[in-house]
Amino acid sequence: MIVLEEQTAGIVVVTLDRPQAANALTLPMVAQLRSSLAALGEDPAVRVVVLAARGKAFCSGLDLKQVLMGPDAPQGPIENMALQEKFAGLMRDVAMARFPVIAAVDGAAVGAGMGLALAADIRVAGPHARFLVGAVKVALSAGECGISYHLPRLVGGGRAFDIMLTGRPVDAAEAHGIGLATWLAPDGAVLEKALTVARQIAANSPYAIKHTKQVMRTNIDAPSLDAALELENHVQCLGLGTQDFREACVAFAEKRVPSFTGA
Repeated sequence: MIVLEEQTAGIVVVTLDRPQAANALTLPMVAQLRSSLAALGEDPAVRVVVLAARGKAFCSGLDLKQVLMGPDAPQGPIENMALQEKFAGLMRDVAMARFPVIAAVDGAAVGAGMGLALAADIRVAGPHARFLVGAVKVALSAGECGISYHLPRLVGGGRAFDIMLTGRPVDAAEAHGIGLATWLAPDGAVLEKALTVARQIAANSPYAIKHTKQVMRTNIDAPSLDAALELENHVQCLGLGTQDFREACVAFAEKRVPSFTGA
């Protein structure tokens, strides 16, 4: 249900492969996705991950029938919390992964599926993309799966309130216009556009990629400008001592493309 495909130059495509159920997430899928991300994080050759989906939907969220209405459905508040923490943990794994994650979204991203897309660092939307919060429509809080954290940081508080309180769908054009989607791609070209962006990122040094993401993720919530600058200074000073930085300087002087090794 989760398929991994290695591309060139340290790029891996992770695909949700349950199109017959609109890629609704089951507990085994969540576990497999989390273990796959953890394994990729341990592989120094991986520089960028593209999160994609097969079929007409990106991810329709939690599989209500299988997870909440089946024989193994959680019983009581303790089991409900354990279930919620599994899904929340997946969002954290995506957001805090060592490598950048690009979500290739064409079709519906609902509930946990929207949370998954928002947890990615970059979103490429196709013409059929739709983002919507599902929980508010079924008598639950729209604040789940990191949505109440990521959405206002992407689109602002007022727009986030509107989207979360109404549960209305946000189409691709609107998503791009308000900053929810980073790129718009033509029909049939969503994955290729995501891979194009991934290749641009992967052309940089592993240190630069990893620490640019980490600095960004940390400084989004920096308590002050001084705190943000302090982190930037430490990270930059470490980078000045790498072999890849020296290689970049030599390549610049020699007017050639640098060859980065991760050292």
